[in-house]
Amino acid sequence: MRPAAFITGITGMVVVVGLLMAGEARLGSGAAGEETASAEETATAPADTAPEAGKPAAMSDDRAEMIARSVEPAAAPAPDPGDGVTSKPADALLQAETAAGKTASPASKKAMELARPAVDNAGILSFGERKLQLAGIVPTPVDRICGPADRQWPCGMMAKTALRLLLRNRSVTCDLDTAEWKETATTACRLGTQDLGSWLAENGWAEAAANSPLAEIAETARQARKGIYGDDPRRK
Repeated sequence: MRPAAFITGITGMVVVVGLLMAGEARLGSGAAGEETASAEETATAPADTAPEAGKPAAMSDDRAEMIARSVEPAAAPAPDPGDGVTSKPADALLQAETAAGKTASPASKKAMELARPAVDNAGILSFGERKLQLAGIVPTPVDRICGPADRQWPCGMMAKTALRLLLRNRSVTCDLDTAEWKETATTACRLGTQDLGSWLAENGWAEAAANSPLAEIAETARQARKGIYGDDPRRK
């Protein structure tokens, strides 16, 4: 082979390889440019072109708060400290202090021991010229008559006798403002721990006064036909 032909062949191969490399570089540059343009278009696209499914995610915090408030009931405004409204804790404290004051206040009456009371009737005790009417009951007059026409009996005198037999000249304790009361006072008296008014009502020897706490006891005695509600005990 001649040297000239060999050189010509080598030169042709170099030219072909150069052309191929140049074409490949040009193709790569074009693809990169298209990718860059696509990214720029996506970044600058307006919000209105976003897909419908993406709208809830794009809601602002202010918008969400506005919707939430529109469906909630309006809250009552807190009272101003200067508008004269007192808070509930203050009310509760005031009530507690008032109750404590009432509990701590001294009783207006004192328990006083009185010796050998006389019995005027089933409900009234006498100490000389002064008298005490037992609280919670209506005294039974000594001249009261009980029972039907054919079986009447002196229930008033029997009631007085029953109270006298209970006391037997013993001292009683009564709640009084002073030991030197005048005329007739109404109060509670006890023989030991036994309340005398309660004893009379329970045994049917006296009726309960209006709005008396002894009303239930007296009604029980009436239903049981005790004392003045029953028959002459002397016939039993």
